[in-house]
Amino acid sequence: MIGRKTMGQASPILLIMLALGFFFATYNLLTMIFHHGSFGKWVAVNSDGVLSFDPIIEMPENMRKRRNAKSLFHVAVTATDATYNKWQCRIMYYWYKKQKNLPESEMGAFTRILHSGNPDNLMDEIPTVVVDPLPAGMDRGYIVLNRPWAFVQWLEKATIEEEYILMAEPDHIFIKPLPNLARGGHPTAFPFFYIKPDQHEKILRKFYPEEKGPVKNIDPIGNSPVIIKKDLLEKIAPTWMNVSLRMKYDPEADQTFGWVLEMYGYAVASALHGVHIFFGKTSCCSPRGIGELEKGLSFITLMDVTITSRVS
Repeated sequence: MIGRKTMGQASPILLIMLALGFFFATYNLLTMIFHHGSFGKWVAVNSDGVLSFDPIIEMPENMRKRRNAKSLFHVAVTATDATYNKWQCRIMYYWYKKQKNLPESEMGAFTRILHSGNPDNLMDEIPTVVVDPLPAGMDRGYIVLNRPWAFVQWLEKATIEEEYILMAEPDHIFIKPLPNLARGGHPTAFPFFYIKPDQHEKILRKFYPEEKGPVKNIDPIGNSPVIIKKDLLEKIAPTWMNVSLRMKYDPEADQTFGWVLEMYGYAVASALHGVHIFFGKTSCCSPRGIGELEKGLSFITLMDVTITSRVS
């Protein structure tokens, strides 16, 4: 009886210690909850109010955006003086103006980078900077090689007020206001299913040496649409141009990559500079992806324009 009674009763000192333990545990828990408020996940926040975890691993819904702040991006599109291309640019610029000033937009100024070397009849209609084409014959009939060279020249000669740049193309239509989906050193882009670096390691090693790491470091992207910090693009653009030219002059790469060669050129150049892309749930582009448009996940779609002899 005595033994059972002793075992059934707890020491007053032990009860006091347990009570204090529960008190401090509850206090610490409530302090953490109130401190982090609506975050609810107890993530670290730095002095600027920005989530501090690695955005490549885990990007929050607000895309690490500072509260009540906008990060404008400059919309840049390369173009030729062909009639078809001019009409694409006119349509694109029309929809850009429709979306630019809406509340959700972070779209800044617009520039058409005309790489024909000469002004055309759209200079007064669309903000345009004229740059030189590649020397005659250098593109070997692949006119897209003028694109990286055009960006190199534009970045050197233009005054760009925005910190970020959206590299777009004439067949892009802005279907709703586009926010800046990039942050800091982590650009955002559209992943293309037909860009498959892991299937072309032998060829890519000519341009992306082993000491740079595995070919999986090369993102499945092209140069457009890409939202990227201006200073990063200034570093990547010359490399993009040189890698693309080297690929075009390499028979194996030229035959294998075909019309997407310059896209591989950009993806490799980006990886060479250690720049990697964040792919979020929300896409900045939907290549005629009606399903994505209906879900409201895209901001850009692509257009087909038919030019007839009646268009002047």
